Amino acid sequence: MKKIKAIIMGAAGRDFHNFNVCFRNNPAYEIVAFTATQIPFIDDRKYPAELSGRLYTSGIPVYPEEMLLGLIKKYNIEEVIFSYSDVTFNYVMTKGALINAAGASFKMLSYEQTAVKSSKPVIAVVASRTGAGKSQTSRKVVEILHKLGKNTVSVRHPMPYGNLVKQKVQRFAQISDLAKHKCTIEEMEEYEPHISQGNVIYAGVDYEAILREAEKEADVIIWDGGNNDLPFYKSDLVITVVDPHRPGHELNYYPGFTNLLIADVVVINKVESADQKNVNAVRENIKKYNPEALIVEAASPISLEKKSDEKLIRGKKVLVIEDGPTLTHGEMKYGAGTLAAQKFGAKEITDPRKYAVKTIKDTYSKYPAIGNLLPAMGYGNKQIKDLEDTINKVPCDCVIIGTPIDLRRLIKFKKPAVRVNYDLQEIGKPDLSEIISRMLK
Repeated sequence: MKKIKAIIMGAAGRDFHNFNVCFRNNPAYEIVAFTATQIPFIDDRKYPAELSGRLYTSGIPVYPEEMLLGLIKKYNIEEVIFSYSDVTFNYVMTKGALINAAGASFKMLSYEQTAVKSSKPVIAVVASRTGAGKSQTSRKVVEILHKLGKNTVSVRHPMPYGNLVKQKVQRFAQISDLAKHKCTIEEMEEYEPHISQGNVIYAGVDYEAILREAEKEADVIIWDGGNNDLPFYKSDLVITVVDPHRPGHELNYYPGFTNLLIADVVVINKVESADQKNVNAVRENIKKYNPEALIVEAASPISLEKKSDEKLIRGKKVLVIEDGPTLTHGEMKYGAGTLAAQKFGAKEITDPRKYAVKTIKDTYSKYPAIGNLLPAMGYGNKQIKDLEDTINKVPCDCVIIGTPIDLRRLIKFKKPAVRVNYDLQEIGKPDLSEIISRMLK
């Protein structure tokens, strides 16, 4: 039988999962290559033979996405499978038009096709956009389950940017595991809050193998999504977080809109800091497209690690560091650090752009809409050093850390630095505790 020659477009996450579930042992297909985008330093490598299965004994090459159209012509590619997230519908279909014009079919796989079935109950926390508030929602779900006497394991969306064979199955139960697995700042931002909460979290590359390990120690599995991607596991309860600071985005980004449509519960987050008209607009969109979903309103109020830190901000020039992906492909114009600067009376937010060095300077070039905030980019030791050098060059009185991890563990600050905390607080009924209790019954 003639095999269908295909390329998987990705960003070192969903692409590998789609391959593992749908193509690794599929004799009808020949996956010629992966292409990579969004994340720096992940192209020009191979998906290793050790993970590729018996049909791909030499592994599969990974090319920059810029080479895609040339690869289609060079290898007579028949299908291209789109496998990454948090992009506009216009972006997706522009890619589709270019691929069709080059002679290949354009394909997107569904949640049902790619979701692995668990033997344990699964609660999935996903979102309409990067930065909507999945992390604090996942932590809230864990807290509720622990109060109900359940052992939980969280499984985080993949971020395998290093040695893929060593990253096949990763388990994090203590802070030292972050160094053991050579985590990037982006990975630490997602894993450390779970560890600090006393929760075990898994991640890696092969998500069926990960699930089977997680099932050994959990009563309930929590899928902690990345970007606005779909769950990797067939879920008994899908909780989708939407952001009223970006009203309408829940309808216009892929695959966030799918997450809205498959949701059992939709959490409208950040209602305490959003305009009420935007909250109302998001609620109406939910009711229009998923009228069966339960709607939970929630706040994510910010606080400082120490009350005395307030005096380091009030009336001062501050540098604000925000979560990297939220500012880059998440397109947010502000985050928790910015809100803290406003709440605690900073004199001004200092613009770091002219002080940026090397890879941080490149990030501003690629994402010019970031503005006067500093994204916490840290894909490897070199970029962490570039981030440190940029921070320490900026003339300011204080640095506000709005990321989910304490950057002071990784970076030597030459100026006072304060850290912002935020947790989910539900408003009204039903709340997540009631919903989860009913699900388990």
